[in-house]
Amino acid sequence: MSCILIRGFVVQTTLRSAVSFEGVGLHSGKPARLTLRPASAEHGIWFKRTDISLGDTLIPARWDVVEQSPLCTRIVNGAGVSVSTIEHVMAALAGCGIHNALVEIDGPEVPILDGSAQPFVKGILSRGTREQYAPVRALEILKTVEVRTQSGWARLEPADRLVIDFHIDFADEAIGEQEMTLDMANGAFVRELCDSRTFCRKADVDMMHANGLALGGTLENAVVVDGADVLSPGGFRHADEAVRHKMLDALGDLALAGAPILGRYTGFRAGHAMTNSLLHALFSTPGAVRMTSCNPATYARLPGSGVERHEIPAVA
Repeated sequence: MSCILIRGFVVQTTLRSAVSFEGVGLHSGKPARLTLRPASAEHGIWFKRTDISLGDTLIPARWDVVEQSPLCTRIVNGAGVSVSTIEHVMAALAGCGIHNALVEIDGPEVPILDGSAQPFVKGILSRGTREQYAPVRALEILKTVEVRTQSGWARLEPADRLVIDFHIDFADEAIGEQEMTLDMANGAFVRELCDSRTFCRKADVDMMHANGLALGGTLENAVVVDGADVLSPGGFRHADEAVRHKMLDALGDLALAGAPILGRYTGFRAGHAMTNSLLHALFSTPGAVRMTSCNPATYARLPGSGVERHEIPAVA
C-alpha cells in the first residue's frame, strides 16, 4: 500500500522507469515492441502508436473508444488510429496498481507474449512504482446493471471491493464447465490469475486461420484444446486455467472504466464485447456509479493493493 497520504487519501502511482516487451500479435502475426513509460499524476492510461508519424497517434484506454469484437479488445481514436488485444496489459496495470502510464507501441496489436499477463506483471514489478501527488479515485457501484445476449450475461452490482465471479461452459471435455469467484484485493490478481493463458478450441483455430485471424497464435502462446485433449505442451497451468483467464480478461476490460471499480462483476459465458456493453450500461444509467477518493481502508480493497513481487507464479 502507498505510504503517502493527501488529506487522508492514498495517492496514485506510476512506474519508476520504462520497461519494454517484444513479440508478435496473436491475430495479426505482426511483430511489435511495446514500452510502458511513467506518466504524470492524473494522466491515466494512454496508448501511443510510435510507428505513425502524422496525425493523432494517442488513444485513451477508455470504454467509450472500444470497437467491439468477440475476440479481443480494440481501441480506436477519432483519427482511426487503433491498438488491439490490449486486455492483458490493461489487466497487468490494474492488477499491479498502476494508475498512470504511457503505453508506446510500434504496431497495431499488443504482443501476445506467452498468452497471459505474467510477463507484463514481471516487467512492471521489476521496475517498481513511484507515488504521485494526487489521490487514488475509485468508481463505486451504487445500482445493479446487467446486459444479456442469447448466449450469456454480465452484471455489476454494489459491493465494498472488486469481486469477480465467472462461469464458463464449453462442449470440449478438456474445459467443460468451470466457475470461480475471487476477491481481487491483496495481490490476488498476481497470485491467482496473471499466469493464466488465452485458450481456444482447435476447431475455432482452424476457422480463424481460414479467415485470416490468429496468424500469430502457436501452441506456446495459447492453450489449444480438441475435445478431451490439450494440444499445447505441458497442458494447463491450472486445472481451471480457462475460467481464470476469462477473469483476467474481465479485469483488463473493466480497467477501461478509467478507475478501479468497487463492485461485484459476474460474468456468465461473457466476453470482451459483453463487458464493454456492461460499462456502456453502467455509465448511461443515472445514479448507478459515483467517483470516490480512496482512504487507506478503501484502497486496501482495490486490485493492486498488497502486491508482492515474490508472489508471481513460477512458470517453467
